Amino acid sequence: MAASAALDRRAVKETYVTQRARSRAFFDALDESVYYTRPIALRNPFVFYEGHLPAFVVNTLLKRALGRPGIDERLEVLFARGIDPEDEAAVPTGTSPWPSREEVLRYGAEADAAILDALENAELVREDEPCLVNGEAVRAILEHEVMHQETLLYMAHRLPYETKRRLPQGLLDTSASPHASRTIAIPAGEARLGVDFGEIPFAWDNEKPSLSVRVPAFSIESLPVTNGEYLEFVRATDRPLPSFWERDGEGGFVWRGMKKAIPLPLSWPVWTSGDDAAAFAAWRGRRLPTEAEWHRAAYGTPDGVDRAQPWGGEPVDASRAHADFAGTEPVPCGARPCGASAWGIEDLVGNGWEWTSTPFGGFPGFAPTASYPNYSADFFDGKHWVMRGGSPATDASLIRRSFRNWFRSEYPYVYAKFRLAGGR
Repeated sequence: MAASAALDRRAVKETYVTQRARSRAFFDALDESVYYTRPIALRNPFVFYEGHLPAFVVNTLLKRALGRPGIDERLEVLFARGIDPEDEAAVPTGTSPWPSREEVLRYGAEADAAILDALENAELVREDEPCLVNGEAVRAILEHEVMHQETLLYMAHRLPYETKRRLPQGLLDTSASPHASRTIAIPAGEARLGVDFGEIPFAWDNEKPSLSVRVPAFSIESLPVTNGEYLEFVRATDRPLPSFWERDGEGGFVWRGMKKAIPLPLSWPVWTSGDDAAAFAAWRGRRLPTEAEWHRAAYGTPDGVDRAQPWGGEPVDASRAHADFAGTEPVPCGARPCGASAWGIEDLVGNGWEWTSTPFGGFPGFAPTASYPNYSADFFDGKHWVMRGGSPATDASLIRRSFRNWFRSEYPYVYAKFRLAGGR
């Protein structure tokens, strides 16, 4: 689709209905006993997210972009925005009791009906309304929904197994032995981060405008750090375990899977916090790559022409990337060699987001997204770090060269891996 193309109403409606059905299926698959719980203390309970998803589309598309009335002002305030506390002591209180699920579902049904009517009949693309330029608000609500579906899955990872038996497992591959990583030398060159305004149909504010960065020569590992490698670090330093590991009671370790405990797969990438990643890198005498280095390793080429994806111009598929809701566990590092970059670096997209050493911030010329102005800027605080790539639970629509994710470096629950870099 060209950047100036009009919205395809039928495709948008189908996407919206599919995404909302996937969200509803997730909540339906949980035992009702966990609906008001916080499996991660730094996040709201599940009830919030089931209300937040329809409230966001009402607040963003109906009210802000189209100037229409909302459905229920009380719920649209209550469910307006999530939380990102620095620690558990900072978790806000005072929002209990939450509404019943019946009330949340009624609100969601009314919101969906209003949104579908707008998608069918409203003027969704207008050059004189910032929220509707190139259909921005519509594109924003679709990407927002799938972002939260990934959040919900990693939250569910923390629940007792018996409360989520109906959740789908997805691909589970524990068979392979670890592949050997290689140190790849990347020559100096340019990394073009982000995109320019209007270059693609939709990009979030932190992706725009593009920024060219001169990257000195560096080296980077062809594969992410595995559980097996990280296990050596744990045993040598007594560092606390990653949140996806548990002790098995017999001196060994298991992976805390979505549906069951799994004997620790040594060939899987270790999913852990940015602080753990940086500590491991220092222990090995290496470091995490900067965002610009990671970008050059992923999309750069020896001839200086960037690729749309590490492997070329073909879209994301299961042969190249473990992504697009393929599962809730990783696969062995190096299991998708068809997804290698021009430099022979693998697993850059899918199988877990990748931590970088770059603080999250806007590029020169940053301007807030009109339909969601507080999407990025509140996190330009030096406490959040850029992540790139994507996880098994990242929707294909988010796997683009310019997309940037971010989290606090101490946050251990996201599906995130890392790889080592060195040199300057």
